[in-house]
Amino acid sequence: MPRAPLMFGLPALCFTLVTWQVVAGGPLVRLDERLSGTLVHPDRFSELFADLGSVQVAVPLLALALVLVARRNRATGLDRWWLPPAAAAVLMLLVPAVVVPLKELVARPGPPVMGPGTGFYPSGHTATAFVAYGAATLLLLPLLRTAGARGALLCVCAALNACVAFGLVRRGYHWPLDVVASWCLCAMLLSCLWLFLSRSTRRSSARTPSLRTGPS
Repeated sequence: MPRAPLMFGLPALCFTLVTWQVVAGGPLVRLDERLSGTLVHPDRFSELFADLGSVQVAVPLLALALVLVARRNRATGLDRWWLPPAAAAVLMLLVPAVVVPLKELVARPGPPVMGPGTGFYPSGHTATAFVAYGAATLLLLPLLRTAGARGALLCVCAALNACVAFGLVRRGYHWPLDVVASWCLCAMLLSCLWLFLSRSTRRSSARTPSLRTGPS
């Protein structure tokens, strides 16, 4: 797949650059702090948007998508119907295993409204939302028959993640770069899931016997 290196490599490069700037306290961090000072304005809406990235909201929605896809795959007789939902579930479980050590390693303080403390980089809420909504979208896309429906689903996924990012920054829970880093990190994770699902679908299709009995 010619797009695979770009899908994984570009987010990896961006994540490495942002992390280096955060650890070194480079000019990008100073710009980040000035931008945060301009954007922070805590209110009820920003808090509600930020909550869309919480485990209590995002993970149950992913679980619902896993159940729907598993039932649909099983009903259609798909070979190894359980594999795509299982892969998405495993990816969701990997999020804290990847994000928490990075938080401890970088130990970035939060915006002033959060008071003392470290562990804000990368954003856990952003990562949870990006993987939960992104994985659900990847699973549901093959079930939609029209381009319009698939486009609408992609728009909903993008809107949910944009709302989470806006809420976290506007409320002052995270610096903008905390959010950007999580997007880059989770784009790599979702790229792996997309590659896995694509190959799994091709193998299942190859094993499906043809219905034609005569010469082609």
